[in-house]
Amino acid sequence: VGAVTAHERPGTRPGDVLLAVALALFAAAGTAGAGRDQPQAAPLDAWTYVLTTLAAASLVLWRGRPLAVFAATSAAVAVYLGLGYPYGPIMITAAVAAGLLAASVPLRTVAIAGVADAVVLVAVLLVRDVVRAWPEALAHVLGVLVWTALPLAIGVAVRTRREAAARVREEQALRAVADERLRMAQELHDVVGHGLAVIAMQAGAGLHVLARDPAKARAALEAIRTASRDALDGLRAEVVALRGGAPRAPLPGLADLGPMVERVRSGGLDVRLDVDEVDGVPDDVAGAAYRIVQEALTNVLRHGGPSAGALVRVRRAPGRLVVEVGDTGSGPPADGLVEGSGIAGMRERAARTGGSVAVDGPPGTGVRVRASWPLDDDRPDGAAAP
Repeated sequence: VGAVTAHERPGTRPGDVLLAVALALFAAAGTAGAGRDQPQAAPLDAWTYVLTTLAAASLVLWRGRPLAVFAATSAAVAVYLGLGYPYGPIMITAAVAAGLLAASVPLRTVAIAGVADAVVLVAVLLVRDVVRAWPEALAHVLGVLVWTALPLAIGVAVRTRREAAARVREEQALRAVADERLRMAQELHDVVGHGLAVIAMQAGAGLHVLARDPAKARAALEAIRTASRDALDGLRAEVVALRGGAPRAPLPGLADLGPMVERVRSGGLDVRLDVDEVDGVPDDVAGAAYRIVQEALTNVLRHGGPSAGALVRVRRAPGRLVVEVGDTGSGPPADGLVEGSGIAGMRERAARTGGSVAVDGPPGTGVRVRASWPLDDDRPDGAAAP
């Protein structure tokens, strides 16, 4: 056994060799003691140790051939018991082989192999103990069956638990991929959608004043250039991060609301910004708040109408951050507010960072978006950055 190495057996690991050596040495020492305790058993000879060593040595190959190893070990045990040698450590070797088999192959294979092994061992024991009283023979049969069935059951339990853990890991990986896809979709929607909304409004304003006020038309074109560049920069950053070429840039936060509002104002929307002292807000919450304000103003640009205005308020109430965006546009249609991907994205952003979003507004009175997050110890466990 000691001559067998990991390099001689594909798939064999050093631990497999150590296991086989340990079982072989234990069987050699333990069988001698078992022979002294069972005087009615056949006397020990060279074949005793050959069989116990072969049974242990076969375990070296269990990783690649668990069924063959189980068959070889079971055959060695059957011959050993059939020759009348004492019950002893070879049963432990057989139990190890049974457990390794059950932990490695499908349940149907385990059941077939276990039944076949049990039939062979029972037949061998009945022949061996034919001269014994039936209670003693029955005890021997039951003992051997337990030594076979118990490790098989343990091995099946180990394999089932391992497969369940693998399924959980796979589900977590799939969920992570889905979350990343959702995050990318939201980022592209926010960056590109906001830029296009500003561009569309500026283009309309430029066309409207092109003939009578070239200076305003030029300003509109410059705003279109700025909005286009910002949108392309955001899109390029996402593509580079997706390809792994660079770390993803941090999300803009509450400190960036001023420049963003200025860009919206340049598009012709009257926006007022009222921000309280908000130091200490977590970066992921601040980033989600920024994107929600951006999406809400984009919706005003798209749907509020030419006379719409907006008020953005950011305040820190006791234990909470509250962000409100209200507009004076035409409001939702008479049949109620229709939530598209933008509003759904706002809700998802808030939820992933431990917050919530409410959107309401009677027809004709504009729309109000209210987002809030618990801060400090009130924040739910597991909230993560978008």
